[in-house]
Amino acid sequence: MHGRISRREFSQRIAAFAIAGITAESLINTLTPNYGWAQQIDPKDARIKTERFTYESPKGGGKVTGLLAKPSDDGTKFPAVLVVHENRGLTPYIEDVARRLAVDGFLALAPDALSPIGGYPGNDDEGRKMQASRNGEEMLQDFMAGALALKNHELSTGKVGVVGFCYGGGVSNELAVRMPETILAAVPYYGRQPAIADVPKIKGALLIHYAETDARINEGWPAYEQALKEAGVKYEAHIYPGVNHAFHNDSTPRYDEAAAKLSWERTIKFFKSSLM
Repeated sequence: MHGRISRREFSQRIAAFAIAGITAESLINTLTPNYGWAQQIDPKDARIKTERFTYESPKGGGKVTGLLAKPSDDGTKFPAVLVVHENRGLTPYIEDVARRLAVDGFLALAPDALSPIGGYPGNDDEGRKMQASRNGEEMLQDFMAGALALKNHELSTGKVGVVGFCYGGGVSNELAVRMPETILAAVPYYGRQPAIADVPKIKGALLIHYAETDARINEGWPAYEQALKEAGVKYEAHIYPGVNHAFHNDSTPRYDEAAAKLSWERTIKFFKSSLM
């Protein structure tokens, strides 16, 4: 569920649609994430190496922990990509995204914005509550510190990109604004647009993914696109027909296989052309 109501409130609303033999709870269970679906890359895949990685975030949560994934080639430096999660912390789906990037040759860091307050709890409802309790600017600082940690990592070439989903899509846009010397390539998936006045600060390239039926996010796109054009920012944008917000998240029923695969192929191609 990507909505903003609690499980109890949702249960009460959906109960009106329950029919004989189908309870509200069973309907909910068909809509909530199944993270087994999202594992495309086994954590023990021989092509990659992963580890828990902690870095300092003095203007944010102090210390932030995440998943660091890299190709298994020893003695090699890699272009780096920061992976920014949705509005519930570092879920298994986002960890898998980091592993997918490692398979394609990138040093990927997926921080957990909940780590300063205990970490992703293993439950999305609780994760949303925890993330909502954090100061928004401090969380943003945590991801900015993560981008710098990647840039300066001993295995990094120093070329850094960012990809984010939902909340993380908005963060990706914001990092492109706030860290123009660090973020060379940003890929926001259905993310909130930055302030229009800040768009001229962007120096990196953008690959922007939207879902056609995601009206709340899409309403900000025309003004954003106009500002990108006026500022001369290099960008490419795609609106995927007939799909909704979170179409890339293969742990939920909103997942659209065709749109997810096409958008990811474009993302990898974009990062390779921008960072390698």
